[in-house]
Amino acid sequence: MWREGGRAAAARNVSSIQMLSVQPDTKPKGCAGCNRKIKDRYLLKALDKYWHEDCLKCACCDCRLGEVGSTLYTKANLILCRRDYLRLFGVTGNCAACSKLIPAFEMVMRAKDNVYHLDCFACQLCNQRFCVGDKFFLKNNMILCQTDYEEGLMKEGYAPQVR
Repeated sequence: MWREGGRAAAARNVSSIQMLSVQPDTKPKGCAGCNRKIKDRYLLKALDKYWHEDCLKCACCDCRLGEVGSTLYTKANLILCRRDYLRLFGVTGNCAACSKLIPAFEMVMRAKDNVYHLDCFACQLCNQRFCVGDKFFLKNNMILCQTDYEEGLMKEGYAPQVR
């Protein structure tokens, strides 16, 4: 079964990152990454520990997690950015239009139980691309624009209901 971007699994392994300013009159805190005292103006708090901004990094791509968002992901004793967490542990699936693999970290469009690459989310008769909020129809597992859907109904002898 398809799960978008592994979100069901990610929810258990996600932690927030807080940026805090260091007050001049407080005792310096120890960094969980390098074990040195944090004497910088700002520090990060994540996983109930304190970090230098440079020390809280993704174990795969080495990006500074405080710069890429307010969350980090943990699994198998690794601290990861969202993209690497999903790349390593996310669930993948196939596009309902082209049948090619959709990586877990890629943005998708959904229609009922079908999942599509953003580029594949188009009317399967006239290739009109849909954007978020556009009206589309799902008939016999095909995505259709309103014009093609109504033309199909007319051919079948059904008149579309106008409200």
